[in-house]
Amino acid sequence: MPSFADLDHLRVVLVATRNPLNLGAAARAMSNFGALRLRVVKPFELAFREARSAVGPAAEILTNAEEFSSLKEAIAECGLVVGTTAIQHRELQHPLRNLAESAGLIRQSLASTRVAIVFGSEKTGLSNDDLSYCHWLMHIPTRSKHLSMNLGQAVAVTLYEIVRDGQQQGPAEELTPATSADLERLTNALLEALQISGYTSPATSAATEEKARRMIHRMNLDARDAEVVLGMLRQILWKVRSSYRGIK
Repeated sequence: MPSFADLDHLRVVLVATRNPLNLGAAARAMSNFGALRLRVVKPFELAFREARSAVGPAAEILTNAEEFSSLKEAIAECGLVVGTTAIQHRELQHPLRNLAESAGLIRQSLASTRVAIVFGSEKTGLSNDDLSYCHWLMHIPTRSKHLSMNLGQAVAVTLYEIVRDGQQQGPAEELTPATSADLERLTNALLEALQISGYTSPATSAATEEKARRMIHRMNLDARDAEVVLGMLRQILWKVRSSYRGIK
């Protein structure tokens, strides 16, 4: 089982949550399993206020919950970002892992970096843009006739799987993973290079941005390698800009 110090590295991120009961249930599950850091992205304001006004064992978690206007901001300092999906009728562009495998990898990562587990809106799940910030996706196996779970239940099952005895797992990775903010700097540099080179156009820029971000997150770079790659891209950009200005 991860230590409480390790669980302090865990961020449960709820995106556009609509129902105060779901917010309360998710927070209660977090309190049950010792994951105390809740982040909410664009929650429905009335639902968030109503959930915060509730009295119970999860009240402190809801009171201390951090609110963000975008997922990008909510996961900026995290070295691993795991999205959740019920799969259903969408084409996935990410590696997909089941809950048991995901929990083992998350346990290992918690020893060395901050980890965000991202849950989407009850109505629509995570958008393609949200998913582009994830390293990979996690799926809780459910029967085909009823794929999606209640948000609070999904948080509870996920946290249980993470905190239960994981002695069968190997040693934690010693290298420090690049944070999402590091990877976003890489993405922006790559997108600028693609724009200058003529690879992208206004009509394809949004799709190219999502593809580039997914690709960079799938590389699983550590912080040192991310800094090296960013330096390479910046040197390329400097050279390309110089050539446009006629500097040889």
